[in-house]
Amino acid sequence: MTMENKRSILITGANGFIGSFIVEEALNRGFEVWAAVRKTSNLEYLKDSRIRFIQIDMSDSVLIERQLKEHKDKFGKWDYIIHNAGVTKCRHAEDFDRINYIGTKTFIDTLIKLDLIPEQFFYMSTLGVFGSIHEKDGLPIKESDIKRPNTLYGISKYKSEQYISSLKDFPYVFIRPTGVYGPREKDYYLMAKSVSKHIDFRAGCSEQFITFIYVKDLVRVIFLAIEKNVKRKAYCVSDGEVYNSTAFSVLIQKELGNPFVLRFACPLPILKAISYVAGYTARLFGKTSTLNPDKYKIMKQRNWRCDISHLREDLGYEPEYLLDKGVKETIAWYKANKWL
Repeated sequence: MTMENKRSILITGANGFIGSFIVEEALNRGFEVWAAVRKTSNLEYLKDSRIRFIQIDMSDSVLIERQLKEHKDKFGKWDYIIHNAGVTKCRHAEDFDRINYIGTKTFIDTLIKLDLIPEQFFYMSTLGVFGSIHEKDGLPIKESDIKRPNTLYGISKYKSEQYISSLKDFPYVFIRPTGVYGPREKDYYLMAKSVSKHIDFRAGCSEQFITFIYVKDLVRVIFLAIEKNVKRKAYCVSDGEVYNSTAFSVLIQKELGNPFVLRFACPLPILKAISYVAGYTARLFGKTSTLNPDKYKIMKQRNWRCDISHLREDLGYEPEYLLDKGVKETIAWYKANKWL
């Protein structure tokens, strides 16, 4: 297949954890792959010579229009766009809105203005757009549920979804994953690092129902949606299982050779105080912290069950990685790359 007749795909946030796996899968499937990056982006996982790069600045409406117009004049429009760029933690609260919502709106408005709307536009959202809506009844979250996001991150994603879905005939597909883990991921890595040092903490003393999705299964959902040509749809994404609060760390312990591990349940009031102090301290030093007030609300939530029946019905999706298989591959990668 020549470059001229390949289907083209633009991936924003291409250098990140999820984005780099989307790039790899698109290359494996024979797409002409464009990776949207910034001048300062770390390209450690974007070494394949087939990748074509474009700089897109979503913070500047004038600059992004020039960047996208230059691309259109030379190469035409993309067949597919996967908008994966965004932030999950910020130094300042307003940055969630500025980057995740306003940046997305600026990007889409420019695509519309330049007649660059693709066949499908994938927006990487989050299960967090629903908030803690089923804490009392214990039911799984469904796509049709009322959304009550209770984190700055979830609110910024929800606002983007609201705007995108308001656009007449815009060919969106919302992807709403639960906790995403796998090689290259840094937050779950902190748990693995802690377990390797014989300590594990869990949030709260009451029972918690947690869901996960392995990064390769998440990426596969996107390409199944491309194959099925679905439009104006939203999907909750998990591996279809429900786990308790220690399942992940127990599997990590197994893959590390079953070291002795002290497990502590941190009462939520104490965890809340620690999270606020950690977030405040990080801001003082001009940094972001994995533990912060937004993250506390996520850890506090007791029920992360979600219904993936529409994934199965519409896309024929079945997970290839349940938690044991995914953790095994993840820990093997951490070891091979000297993270552990």
